[in-house]
Amino acid sequence: MPESQNIENSKSLTKQQLLEHLQDIEWDNFEVKRAENKLPQSCWDTVSAFANTSGGWLVLGVSQNGKKIDVSGVTDMEKLEQDLGNTLRSKSKFNVVITPAFQKFDIEGKKVLACFISSSDVKPVYYNSLANTFIRTGSGDQRATEFEINALFRDQTFGTMSEKTVEGTSVESLNKSSYNRFREYLKWRNPDLRYNQMDDDEFNRRLKIVKDGKLTYGGLLFLGKNEEITDTFSDFRIDYFEIPATNYSDAAVRYTYRIDEQENLWEYYFVLFQRLKIYANNPLTIGEMGIGHEDTKGIDALREALVNLLIHSDYFSLMKPRIRVFTNRIEFENPGSLPLPVEELMKIDESLPRNPVLAKFFPYCKTL
Repeated sequence: MPESQNIENSKSLTKQQLLEHLQDIEWDNFEVKRAENKLPQSCWDTVSAFANTSGGWLVLGVSQNGKKIDVSGVTDMEKLEQDLGNTLRSKSKFNVVITPAFQKFDIEGKKVLACFISSSDVKPVYYNSLANTFIRTGSGDQRATEFEINALFRDQTFGTMSEKTVEGTSVESLNKSSYNRFREYLKWRNPDLRYNQMDDDEFNRRLKIVKDGKLTYGGLLFLGKNEEITDTFSDFRIDYFEIPATNYSDAAVRYTYRIDEQENLWEYYFVLFQRLKIYANNPLTIGEMGIGHEDTKGIDALREALVNLLIHSDYFSLMKPRIRVFTNRIEFENPGSLPLPVEELMKIDESLPRNPVLAKFFPYCKTL
């Protein structure tokens, strides 16, 4: 991997990495601005965008004209560093405190100031007013739409929304058929499971299906009546299409099969998993004693992908969870951002589901 690619989410930047990025500035975590002794107004857009996405480097003293880069330098390095640092740390301009990391460079005898803006734990990050919320798309800063701002607000409740209660619901909001089917399934799948010994009230409380007499968002989604789910989650559905090609453009028809709308997530899980099993490669091998053994790694991988789709989706989003089965691959896509950058998630040995209540249901659904 080229050294220049290692600057992502890093608060340290070498001169070589900077020079390599200046040769190709089409990076989503790298932005240059012309500045001599005064901060350009557009730098605030970039600060907001980096803080709302995955962080990045703002480089002052460099201008861009199309693909052409001009190192103009800054004339008062200390003033720019002080002005930018004081503004971001004081909350006088932004709604949250931002702690930048600075590095100074000399390029062709000209001074350049690089500033790393970390992804903020509190979002949205904006200056002066909520309307000045920006996000990073490609290599540019874009003003966030109302939908995108609402998504940033929801991300602050990552891991908590599924436990909150839904006004106007009660245990009567559960789909009785789905509920009974789920309880019978648990008894069949694991007869010794402690939940099987509980009455409905304790079962609902311990699994956080019901809280204070109301359904939780997780309980409603998983086992609720469809009409009550759609009262809260508009256009509730999981999109599943089988496409007879390796891409959309080569398909003779839009799709050859799609899943009908289901009552709730438990019903979706049941139907989707049965369909996905068709595409699992499970070779049968015969051992020395003549006993057959089926390799289930294919089924296990598809089940894991399906469960991850369901427990990590942002069901308040206008985008819907979707599965696309092409002739050479299966794509799973769900709405909702990660709680941490991918690099940080890879370093920790713990699960961070968006919807912990939903995550609690699925360990008991190993097979169908």
